Amino acid sequence: MLEIKNLSKYYGNIKAVDDLSFKVSPGKIFGLLGPNGAGKSTTIKTIINVIKPNDGEILFDGKPINEQFLNRIGYLPEERGLYKKSKVIDVIVYLARLKNLNYNEIISKANLWLEKLGVTELRNRKIEELSKGNQQKIQFICAVIHNPDLLILDEPFSGFDPINQQEIKNFILDFLDSGKSIILSTHQMDTAEKLCADILLLNNGKSVLQGSLQEIKQKFGGNHIRVNLNGDENILSSFSEVISYEVYSNLIDIHLTDNISPSDFLRKLVQRVSVNHFSIVEPTLEKIFIDTIKNEKSK
Repeated sequence: MLEIKNLSKYYGNIKAVDDLSFKVSPGKIFGLLGPNGAGKSTTIKTIINVIKPNDGEILFDGKPINEQFLNRIGYLPEERGLYKKSKVIDVIVYLARLKNLNYNEIISKANLWLEKLGVTELRNRKIEELSKGNQQKIQFICAVIHNPDLLILDEPFSGFDPINQQEIKNFILDFLDSGKSIILSTHQMDTAEKLCADILLLNNGKSVLQGSLQEIKQKFGGNHIRVNLNGDENILSSFSEVISYEVYSNLIDIHLTDNISPSDFLRKLVQRVSVNHFSIVEPTLEKIFIDTIKNEKSK
């Protein structure tokens, strides 16, 4: 498990990261989210030891980070950092050697990953000759070839079409199934919502929202349901449990009082009108993100 305790990083008078604490559990994807300039990249760079924090601790399995720990990290940066004039296989070998893999092991694993990602024919091509999507595939291989215990992914789906996005998602989930810890930093809220179990929302270097995504959605969601009725929707006005409702072309969104559960209300509703559709409405992560950041700006 990765544990960050009271992490701070200053650049002069600017607090890029301000007293940040969080945990990344094995077998879960942790979403590190926030607007541009929120401190996400600085946080990641302190974890991988590119920059030193001013204060705080970074622990992995209860121990301070060291060179051995760095060999257990896989990092996929947002910006492509591959050597453009070099051949694909040479770049993979070079970066894997930095993780203490031996040459024969690297070649074996590289061939396997190149085949998995359908880019075997690019093995001896120069990086600069590849499309953006294929460059991202090679960068992904470099991040995972040493089978890291902690995988940090910064905008991993950049440059991919939907088919390749799904392919990379499947490989990420395979790592999750093997008990790896994964940090996902992305602006794609729908992707984060589908993949992340826990999230941390940063703004101006500070944590403004943190915890289980399920619990956060319950907190922000209120008591909302969506129905399709076979009858007059005006009947909803007669229920004391209905705070308000909005009628669309074939669905009705209903805001209920907190003292009744959606299932109990459904039981009362079907006694008076036929219900063709019923679902509980949760706020999207994107809406939570936007509302939280707007609220922070207004303070």
